[in-house]
Amino acid sequence: MSHFLKNINSPVDLKKLKREHLPTLAEEIRDTLLQGISKTGGHLGSNLGVVELTLAMHYVFDSPIDKFVWDVGHQSYVHKLLTGRKDQFDSLRQYKGLCGFSKREESEHDHWNVGHGGTSITAALAFATARDLKKEKNKILAVIGDGSFTAGMAFEGLNHAGHLKPDMIVILNDNEMSISNNVGGMSKHLSQIMTGQVMTKIKKEVDQLLLSIPGIGKEVSDYAHRLDDLVTGMFIPGRLFEDLGFRYMGPLDGHDTNLLIDNLETASELKGPTLIHVITRKGKGYEVAEEKADVWHGAKPFDIATGEFKKGKKSPPAYTNVFADTLIELAKEDEKIIGITAAMPDGTGISKFGKVFPDRTFDVGMAEQHGVGYGGALSIEGFRPVIAIYSTFMQRAYDQIVHDIVGMNLPVTFAMDRAGIVGEDGATHQGLFDIAFMRTLPNMVIMAPKDENELRHMLKTSIYHPGPSSIRYPRGSGLGVKIDEEVKEIEVGKGEVIKDGKDLAIIAFGSMVDPSMKAAAMLEEKGFSVAVINARFAKPIDKSLIMKYAKKTGCLITTEEHSVQGGFGSAVLEVLQNFDERIPLKTKCIGVPDVLIEHGATGLIKKDLKLDPEGIFETIYAFVSTTASLKSHGNENNGFKIDLKKTIAAKTAND
Repeated sequence: MSHFLKNINSPVDLKKLKREHLPTLAEEIRDTLLQGISKTGGHLGSNLGVVELTLAMHYVFDSPIDKFVWDVGHQSYVHKLLTGRKDQFDSLRQYKGLCGFSKREESEHDHWNVGHGGTSITAALAFATARDLKKEKNKILAVIGDGSFTAGMAFEGLNHAGHLKPDMIVILNDNEMSISNNVGGMSKHLSQIMTGQVMTKIKKEVDQLLLSIPGIGKEVSDYAHRLDDLVTGMFIPGRLFEDLGFRYMGPLDGHDTNLLIDNLETASELKGPTLIHVITRKGKGYEVAEEKADVWHGAKPFDIATGEFKKGKKSPPAYTNVFADTLIELAKEDEKIIGITAAMPDGTGISKFGKVFPDRTFDVGMAEQHGVGYGGALSIEGFRPVIAIYSTFMQRAYDQIVHDIVGMNLPVTFAMDRAGIVGEDGATHQGLFDIAFMRTLPNMVIMAPKDENELRHMLKTSIYHPGPSSIRYPRGSGLGVKIDEEVKEIEVGKGEVIKDGKDLAIIAFGSMVDPSMKAAAMLEEKGFSVAVINARFAKPIDKSLIMKYAKKTGCLITTEEHSVQGGFGSAVLEVLQNFDERIPLKTKCIGVPDVLIEHGATGLIKKDLKLDPEGIFETIYAFVSTTASLKSHGNENNGFKIDLKKTIAAKTAND
């Protein structure tokens, strides 16, 4: 077997190969992808599908001078292999290893940090604008999948580019469309005739000839252009892009390297915005991934020979599955319950709901804004929409949450899966800001379950709450607790005392209840009497319970799997700041610091952030130890009083 890949450390090395060597290199790359992703997990199908396309791009253009902008970026593994990162590929998505998406800090060949869909055309247009303002000559390419084309931002970028008309290329990587042989062959033939090098040259020469005709040249030329547009619209499925101001090329076979190189070379010489429509096959070259593209989009570690995912230890049901099962259970009792998601039916569990209630299930595509507004209007008509969207993607619909839901106080449930630290997908996917952005909104209820059983009760509570509400819950398995047969509503705004104590109280929110209980046990071994409170609600927050334990213990610790800034702990401090009594009090907020959290195994990240039981114990023990000097001065039991507002203000400033 040849070993072309081992000698490629940059795109310059790739260009030294002859064209006829590229198919062999493509197979080497596919083998490397399989070997690596089978161990680390990752986005397999999409990367196997863009091997030839990525090779052709780097063969024709000069990265990093010419800029490639990958939409979402989960299909950029081949790009990483060709740009000096193949020796690091075993660290893909691992803690402090290669990112699973494009990342500017990682390589000069990555120009735009991504992870969410629909941003590439906008970024590419901006790079093209900047290039023109600086009077530079480099090429700009955006690569966007057909799924991302459902994102409104993609069309906004196309519309603006069609207006400005800079030299730029948008490559539509279409890996979902199925074209039959006769239609596909005709489309390929027409594409080569209408947009290939020969036809482009002929069009240019004919246009110059027509314009040279005295008196009527311009009119004849205009008529010829209109005729060309008519023929293109009749035979080429790209009229929409032509109308938006783009020259359309395609559809092209995305696995024909020579065809791709020829058309990319042609496009590189054209003026104005060009869209190249490329048909690829997800999982290309790995049969099991080709047959089940949805399953192999994001793969867990697997056995290459059998195509079976490697099984870990048997785990309790995942929160996502508990959510889906409970939603189905409730929907059997209430025909008004509707499930909505935005391009993540499997990840959110809505696909499971859809198998039982297909007429009440709606996947709106990568269009979170539309999904939220859609759910709001459905609620006005008497339905009970449950909008299941990952925490990180809920950010995309914030304006609609504010104006289309909260502004009308509509009874819509937001099921925010993947809240907290989600691991290998990294900074763009961590769900660490939802408490903060939801908590500022009037009428919004925010809750988080301590375990999978409580999630069931919270879902019913949320669905039948008369206004907007949100539930945040983590990725992965539950705790393995007993599941109640009957689903009951919880009193909104009321916390739960799990364990009483007199020296300090840990007020834990959601997923942090269990590690806080374990940390409390360690503190008890050190002689502290520790109360643990399951807050349940970040809004409305249980003010009376907070004040009760502020007075009882004089020391409150909050824990949350969320940014400390604006999070649950901040809500507790706000309650204390508005309390008028003067009481001795120490406070500490434990959560995620004010930094972006990169990719890695969830357990490793939590350990690093001291959000595991041992880390929580260490933080609390160090805190209470440094404040224990009050006891040595005899102040603790002699009526020592501090101004609570000043204490909190000073604590906040120090943090």
